[in-house]
Amino acid sequence: MILNSSPDTCHWGYFDAACSPVAEIDSGQEITINTVSGAPQVLPGDGFYVPPELLDIHAAGPPPLPGHILTGPVAVREAQAGDVLQIDILDVQLRQDWGYNVIRPLSGTLPLDFDQTHLTILPLDAERGIASLPWGAELPLAPFFGVMGVAPPRGWGRISTIEPRAHGGNLDNKELIAGSTLYLPVHAEGALFSCGDGHGAQGDGEVCVTAIETALQGRFRLTVRKDIDVDYPEAETPEHIITMGMHADLDRAVEIALRRMITVVAARLDITRAEAYMLCSLAGDLRITQTVNREKGVHMMMAKHLAGGS
Repeated sequence: MILNSSPDTCHWGYFDAACSPVAEIDSGQEITINTVSGAPQVLPGDGFYVPPELLDIHAAGPPPLPGHILTGPVAVREAQAGDVLQIDILDVQLRQDWGYNVIRPLSGTLPLDFDQTHLTILPLDAERGIASLPWGAELPLAPFFGVMGVAPPRGWGRISTIEPRAHGGNLDNKELIAGSTLYLPVHAEGALFSCGDGHGAQGDGEVCVTAIETALQGRFRLTVRKDIDVDYPEAETPEHIITMGMHADLDRAVEIALRRMITVVAARLDITRAEAYMLCSLAGDLRITQTVNREKGVHMMMAKHLAGGS
């Protein structure tokens, strides 16, 4: 199944459990999702391809909340609150030949250091897998979706896409490229998965608020898991397991990611929490996911071969 982006299949700026699904699939089925990114003021000049549906979304009016253009939600049959949605990211491809980066006053990790808006359009070469930087350097592309999330708890109502929370959302975790898997707790019938905020490349931290923002196509396999207990976003790559922490206080985000890794490692290896804490100190890597989404992000990575996996 292919889900195209359009004014009818995208929601801009918010997550809401009351959103009606725009597609429905069986558990374990693959779906290809096309996404777009950016407000009218970031469009490039002549010579670049702009997906026409992005212009249609702009013409439909401004978003109800500031945030990201997301395609979805996709309902997964059998998913119920309390389940876990396993999101296998099978492939990620560029949909356009440009991306943008914006520095805005009063935002980012250094909100008072830059008093002018800086918009940079970055040419993207999908065949060579590089972005061209203004001073002549070339940056390797590693595309991923900054936002992947399910519906939040119904009692939360309509929430912004900006802050990452227990439902996932704006995780901005650059490890979640093709070949990785994200696990999200389900809060509503059907799970209601949406994605967007395509990034061509990003550093840990995403310090100026934006990465290389661009339009992406993702191919996912969405599977309902009733046999595992995950109540907060977790992930894995072919080589690592990943726990996450989100909080306005970066220190608290560190503590959340670390405690969750201790719990995961202790269970996988059948060792004590103290032994797992030691292993985290000896071999775990704490990384700053992002420092700009009001709820800051930290993730901890542990090699699978040290944590009872292959």
